[in-house]
Amino acid sequence: MKIEKIFASFNISAMGLSAQRKRMTAIAENIANVETTRTENGTPYKRKIVVMRASPEGSFQVALRNETIGLKITDEKHFSVGGIEFFEDEAPISGVRAEIVEDDSPERLVYNPEHPDADENGYVHMPNVNIIVEMVDMISATRAYEANVTAFNASKNIAKDALEI
Repeated sequence: MKIEKIFASFNISAMGLSAQRKRMTAIAENIANVETTRTENGTPYKRKIVVMRASPEGSFQVALRNETIGLKITDEKHFSVGGIEFFEDEAPISGVRAEIVEDDSPERLVYNPEHPDADENGYVHMPNVNIIVEMVDMISATRAYEANVTAFNASKNIAKDALEI
């Protein structure tokens, strides 16, 4: 067994923590710019969202297949019988790739003829940020972050207990 495989769960939790941190950063930026009607390019602020994708494609299926084969080749006393190929040549687990993209939903129009950014009809083009949606997303990201911390701590305790054997 390669020593890197022992730390795979740490890497998975760390990638989840990083992705959720990026998500919380985007949400905080959205909340901070909920009233920003003019950015550097002269348009209203566009809501940022985080899109998460498996990286590379199919790595979860490869990992699941390897673990299933690993279970099939051990007997009741957990000794390796051997003779089964472990698909080492396939793509390694690299987890989740999180990227920040702009939301393409339409901007809100608010009637306020006294606003300096009002158009000729008196409407102000406001950002496409809904504070209620952002708060729900923040709670969801926080819970996911906490779940990854819990998984990381569980993996740490398992590794520590294994070293004490």
